[in-house]
Formats: sequence, structure tokens, C-alpha cells
Amino acid sequence: MTKSFDILIVGIGGQGTILASNIIGEACLLEGRHVKGAETHGMAQRGGSVETHIRIDGQYGPLIVPGTADLLISFDLLEALRYSHYLKTGGTMVVNRHMVLPTSVFTQKSPVPTEDVIVAQLNRFAPCLIDADKIAAEAGNSLSQNVVILGAASWSIPLKTESLLAEVKKLVPPKTVEVNVKAFEMGRAFSRTG
Repeated sequence: MTKSFDILIVGIGGQGTILASNIIGEACLLEGRHVKGAETHGMAQRGGSVETHIRIDGQYGPLIVPGTADLLISFDLLEALRYSHYLKTGGTMVVNRHMVLPTSVFTQKSPVPTEDVIVAQLNRFAPCLIDADKIAAEAGNSLSQNVVILGAASWSIPLKTESLLAEVKKLVPPKTVEVNVKAFEMGRAFSRTG
């Protein structure tokens, strides 16, 4: 059996999780690596949870078993907590310091956990916490926060940085290429120093 490198990307609909997974998948193909993936985004347009499984060099199916993910990339603090059981012992977690409150908080008047409470629970994974919204704005476009997070996670992805950047340039809208390249590089620099 070939050992795969398993990446779980999670977030809320509209945050760019699918684009991030497409960049990784296309970078695998660029390098001639075997890749399998699966995504769920049924309620994504309504701000629902989105998850994408990416298995690099794996022999079997596309879904990651809980407790086996090598890397968890989360675009939202609550989603990081919700999917943290997928991360294996010693795995890497990259998390955007951003929180979207689920609709149930409003409709059911559920209690709202604070950022500090969530971060305290995530600390057992020693996450790389990144303020992707702020960095994306500094790069020139707040919508590039998904690429910032991808840049931060790139240190842990077993692909060449050049391959990931080539796919960023190919897959983002042409008028945003320069901003997204800068966003990727700023996220990567933050993760190395932060």
C-alpha cells in the first residue's frame, strides 16, 4: 500500500475552499503526482460547512479517515474545531483567525463560544493561527485570504512552491494574479516567521 499525504480543507461556503483544493490538485498533476479528492458543499451557498479531502500519492479512495489527516487547513476557527478529530497525532493545522457564526446561533439562540475558548481548545494541536483577512487586505484584495492560507500551509504540503504558484496564476481571475501571488507569498512568509 502506498502511503498518501492527506489534506483536509474546511471552511464556510464562499471562503474559497474549493479554489484552494483545485490549486493543490492541479499542482499535483503538474508534478505528475497521483491525487484523489472529494468535496462536500451542498449548503455552501447558504454559508454552510464545506470540506474537501485531498489525498496525494494514495492508492485507495478519496476520503480521509478521522485521525489520519496529515494537514488540516481551516478557513474558520469553528470549522477547525469541528473537524479537528480528523488530524492525526503530530499532524499540522493551519487556521484562519476568523469566525462565521452558524445560523443556529441566531435561530436557536445558542451560546456563542469566544475566539479565546476556541483557540484554547485548538492549542493541543499547536496550530498556525493566521489573520488571513488582514494579510489579504495588505496584499491588495481581502478576497485573496484563501490564497494567503494556502501560502501559510505550503510549508507542509509535499509539493514544490513553484507548482503551487503556477496553479495560483492559472486558476485565479486574470486581473487578480498579481495580488494573489503577493497574498500567497505573504502567507508563506507569515507561517515561516509567525
